[in-house]
Amino acid sequence: MLRIRGLGRTLCDGITRRDLMQAGGLSLFSGMTLPRLMQASEVNGGRPSGPAKSVILFNLLGGPSQLDMFDMKPDAPVEVRGEFSSIETSLPGLRICEHMPKIARIMHKASLIRTVTHGYNSHNPLNIMTGWSLGNQAALTPSPSDPPDIGAVCQYLGMGPEDIPGAFCLPCYPGWGESSMYPGIRRPGPYGGHLGSQYDPLFSLCAPTFDRKPDRPYYGTAIALGEPMMPAADGLPDMTLDRLNRRRSMLEQIDTEFERVFTSQKIERLDRFQKQAFSLLSTSKVRDAFDLSREPAELRKSYGNTLFGNCMLVARRLVEAGVPFISVHAENFLPDGSFTYDMHENNFAMLREHNLPVLDALLPALVDDLEQRGLLDSTLIYVMGEMGRAPKVNSKAGRDHWPQCGFCLMVGGGIKSGVVYGTTDAIAAYPASNPVTPADIVATIYTQLGIDAHTMLPDRTGRPMPIAHGGLPIWDIIG
Repeated sequence: MLRIRGLGRTLCDGITRRDLMQAGGLSLFSGMTLPRLMQASEVNGGRPSGPAKSVILFNLLGGPSQLDMFDMKPDAPVEVRGEFSSIETSLPGLRICEHMPKIARIMHKASLIRTVTHGYNSHNPLNIMTGWSLGNQAALTPSPSDPPDIGAVCQYLGMGPEDIPGAFCLPCYPGWGESSMYPGIRRPGPYGGHLGSQYDPLFSLCAPTFDRKPDRPYYGTAIALGEPMMPAADGLPDMTLDRLNRRRSMLEQIDTEFERVFTSQKIERLDRFQKQAFSLLSTSKVRDAFDLSREPAELRKSYGNTLFGNCMLVARRLVEAGVPFISVHAENFLPDGSFTYDMHENNFAMLREHNLPVLDALLPALVDDLEQRGLLDSTLIYVMGEMGRAPKVNSKAGRDHWPQCGFCLMVGGGIKSGVVYGTTDAIAAYPASNPVTPADIVATIYTQLGIDAHTMLPDRTGRPMPIAHGGLPIWDIIG
């Protein structure tokens, strides 16, 4: 049975939640509406529970090349197969790129999907974070009508600790590195969408430096260094401490009005949400998660000591804090071209000297670290980009956009070990068997989180909208 959550519920005094939403929503930080927050903790009287308690997305923004990483075609013509050779992995019969030797050693722990296909030809993570592949391909900013991402749905359903956010986005919002040259870019994907901006993740800040001067703009090989940082109080828009104090007074005034319609239990619940908002500036849980000085030097070295390696280490610490959804996004720090997978030129040098060494360090380190702490079985990691790359190498030694075929690598969180799902044609241009959509990927993740992938949630007008957009769990990779 399909369930439409959050609609038509009546409070103990007979006032509907929609009446309360119309009566007054106080915006805090990015629009935290009090009735919506209460709704999030009370939806159907309980929190979802599945084998995965947390999810970490590593978004290879730009579109990673399936042919040069996980679906190599050594018998294809040279203009298709490219420059790299393959190596054996810990999964018998599976070979991957020679420049990922550490990942090769953990492939027996993973499920590799080789047939992700769709028509969303845009460098936004909207499709891989929501399952929706029909968005405006030209959009460079999120819209209130966008579907909510996985983290927003987790927060709406009251998952995770009550005293810290239920979703984080590292090292910055997607598009941040491009905004200096193209002001206003804020790529759709990691947002609350039609559920409301109160379900946006907490976006960290970064100030990357680079290990060397890039040899060319946009497609250089300089590696980004640094750590993700918590936003300070004065880094929040229009949120000075004096303003926060005034907001607190406003909340207290609204409490007085709500006392007439809520029982004491409801008031206590309301207070918790107020405290959650203010705790962002004071709680030690969030600050501690970003304090990498607590980690051993040898462990930090294993993650690579790069900006994105440090993001993954913070992600592991957020998992320990109980955060349900953390996304880490490869970012195009223009003009340095740092860690972008949008490689229309210089594809092989960027992969060999930059992208693959960074990925090959941080992913096995994260898997091993979680496993040693007993957290891998309850943490689902998925690694993919918004599209694949074209089979034919172009005249600038690059590969162009190709959403028709790409990959997704999944580890942990109840996902089967040692599975290769789907086959492609002779040049990895199209799925030959078992095609998978981004909606199927998202439906699989919801299933592992204990959330029915057919769940419907209301948009801003109250219309029921599916959270997985028709996607079906990939049962063959679920343990």
